[in-house]
Amino acid sequence: MPRFLQGLRALGGLTLMLASCPAWSTPPAAKPALNGESCSVQGLMDQLRQGMGSSSKAYRDYLNAVLREAAVTLPSGELRAAFDRETDPAMVEQLAAALVARSEREAEKDALQAVARRALEDRDPSVRAATVRAMRRTGALEKTGDMYERLMRDGSPEVRMEAAQNLIEDNQYVYSGYHGPATDTAVNAATASTDPKVTAKILESLDTRKLGPEAGQKLLGMLGHESADVRRSAALALGGVPAAQMGPAREALVGMYRGERDAGVRKALVQGIAELGFADAVPELRKLRSVDPSMAPEIDAWIRALESGVQEWGLLLREKQRLQQVR
Repeated sequence: MPRFLQGLRALGGLTLMLASCPAWSTPPAAKPALNGESCSVQGLMDQLRQGMGSSSKAYRDYLNAVLREAAVTLPSGELRAAFDRETDPAMVEQLAAALVARSEREAEKDALQAVARRALEDRDPSVRAATVRAMRRTGALEKTGDMYERLMRDGSPEVRMEAAQNLIEDNQYVYSGYHGPATDTAVNAATASTDPKVTAKILESLDTRKLGPEAGQKLLGMLGHESADVRRSAALALGGVPAAQMGPAREALVGMYRGERDAGVRKALVQGIAELGFADAVPELRKLRSVDPSMAPEIDAWIRALESGVQEWGLLLREKQRLQQVR
């Protein structure tokens, strides 16, 4: 059977099934609204399990969205039991997402805690990773205590990376860098990690404009890390700290530059200094120019960019790149 016909057949089955669910049915205008008939958890699960084998990503995404939207009307006990007994990581992820949706909409406030427990305690690392993914781009970061710090010490690299991705995307898409506690949670988790790749991954993409003082001190401490990737990422992250932390950050970056031997870290230090000072950083950069002659072209590009008068960081980065390309 052609692929699109398979999708239509599956979609038709799901439509019929959802017709009995109040959240997804529209009663005829001449009839009274449907009374509270519970949606079938098992029916949704059977349809979802079948649909997961579809070659159509759009259809799979649709099924996932259906389960999340129907979550508020699903019988809580059945949904929780289905989540507890499921062992297929793909299905666990969808059930966990449904429970998170219930918690987000305040239909069941402790549902998120059940998801967090499984993310931390399940014996199967694939299931733990899937459960972590289910909390991505939600408010879980603020409601799960030290969960992310504990996940950073998980024995599975997959789980650690999924947790790092959650922290990155939550800060970027949920909080847009404007919520200090979310930023602090990410820094605390990064510094708790014993995996340099995970630590660097979190720090290099973190917006630190709302970083708290205690987390700021931890970030400064990362400049002394044995991993060059972590030192580089910490230097970049320090470039965006709040005004109250700029002085110590700038002093630390300048002082570190003179003793640092890794070229990638030195480039990050220069960028951090530039971001902290903009045009005011030019005199300091001129002094650092003679420390390492191989870095002179990089520093010169920053000086020219900073002297251009551009006052927005993203535009300044592009101007610096443009100047390097036209040399």
